Amino acid sequence: MIAAAREAVDLLVQAGNTWHFDGTRQGLHDRDWMALRFLARANRFSRTPSALAQFVGLTRATVSQMVKDLEGKGYLERRRSPIDKRSVTLAVTPQGERILAGDPIKPLVNAIFALEPGANKFRDILRQVLDGLSTTQHSHHADTCKDCIFLAGKAPELPRKMQAEFTCRFFRAGITRGELDLLCVNFERRESRKR
Repeated sequence: MIAAAREAVDLLVQAGNTWHFDGTRQGLHDRDWMALRFLARANRFSRTPSALAQFVGLTRATVSQMVKDLEGKGYLERRRSPIDKRSVTLAVTPQGERILAGDPIKPLVNAIFALEPGANKFRDILRQVLDGLSTTQHSHHADTCKDCIFLAGKAPELPRKMQAEFTCRFFRAGITRGELDLLCVNFERRESRKR
């Protein structure tokens, strides 16, 4: 049984070569690809330089340089936060979306999609594995709102025209149904889903 577990880890490491590689692919390093992927799937609260640094496991200074490089290539743009004018949010540009269409992990995504037991089952098994590890063993933990402890129904005290479908209690902000599947670095799993 332990031999099968070790073999599974070896296979995961081999699959990891699609997202951790030496040099560049299409002019981008593996960390650049990781940043673009994350920002394309991140919710509005996690599209900040500090959230990106937390996700990719790099210092803010290193991420700042990475963002400058990606901006220079036309893949990212900085926008002033509408809430706090001192902070910025990061957005993937249409040119960034086009390069993501040729993402080096696309063959891996397609292989997982084609699995006989199904991509959902594979995803759930990997999520269970990550939940079993301590958070110090994986620094890139971000997940979707739908399984987060901070997700709540809409706040009835808000005027009807201001109500969102759900509320994020961490940010004390309304979120829509469409935002439930976006990544957040402030995610904390609901106890009922932990295994």
